Amino acid sequence: MQITPLVWAVTIAVTIALFVYEFLAHVRKPHAPSMGESARWSAFYIGLALLFGVGVGLVSGWTYGGEYFAGYLTEKALSIDNLFVFLIMMSGFAVPKIYQQKVLMIGIVIALILRGGFIAVGAALIENFSWVFYLFGAFLLVLAYQQARGGHEGNPTDSRFMRLVRRVLPVTEDYHGDKLTVYKDGRRWVTPMLLTIVAIGFVDLVFALDSIPAIYGLTEEPYIVFTANAFALMGLRQLYFLVGDLLQRLVYLAQGLAVILAFIGVKLVLHALHVNELGFVNGGQPVAWAPEIPIWFSLTFIGATIAVATVASLVKTREKTPATID
Repeated sequence: MQITPLVWAVTIAVTIALFVYEFLAHVRKPHAPSMGESARWSAFYIGLALLFGVGVGLVSGWTYGGEYFAGYLTEKALSIDNLFVFLIMMSGFAVPKIYQQKVLMIGIVIALILRGGFIAVGAALIENFSWVFYLFGAFLLVLAYQQARGGHEGNPTDSRFMRLVRRVLPVTEDYHGDKLTVYKDGRRWVTPMLLTIVAIGFVDLVFALDSIPAIYGLTEEPYIVFTANAFALMGLRQLYFLVGDLLQRLVYLAQGLAVILAFIGVKLVLHALHVNELGFVNGGQPVAWAPEIPIWFSLTFIGATIAVATVASLVKTREKTPATID
């Protein structure tokens, strides 16, 4: 897949422009978005992501198009799982609903920047060290095991990192609008708003470590990795307000993600055995019993797993209110 510097520049410029528009049109003035507003913009960004995938398929071939869709589905599912943590943080820091958009927007931008850095590092590693596929595969299998054990445990607002931040920074008891810092009693204080953003930024770093190896298990094209991540993050703010209550009903999402991560981990190990040139497996030749898993199978498997996890969750919790879900 040949991507010129001009295409990269235009893609990054359009991505930045969309986020700037989001901030100026929806986030700058504090308000709690309505269900209609959230639904319209969620549908717009999902439609834009699907249209882009069709464009990739038509221009570069459907192998790359399939890789994009598989990557987008995986990153979107991981992003929805991340919303669980954001929901816990908003509750733990008692962020007023009219200011939650700003916190989410800044957190999403931080996530995209961090993922951009990891994408560049991952591309360099893959290009120069074929054994990195073994490392990524093993890492994803560990993550799959952790997901299968229960997903998110503990309170991210009271982690060791956040306790350290509170000891270092003077924090006010109350919010002061959407200000990040205030000056009172002769000194500069940070508000809980800034504390929430710091917490989300730290969690975004952990999420980036999860998501980048996962998508590199589906494609080796940095452009596809970047655009799938960008589109997965676009509209995440609106999706938070649209499905906030529904999130608590997705009780099997963690297990579904565990299956997906384990599948991609195995796929990475098989790929490493297939293309390795280290000389200790079959004289450096492809291993006959380590076939490449075709992208159509990966896309079907990921889509089916997400669908089964979602339907099973909704069936299990169909008679429960969010407050009664374990």
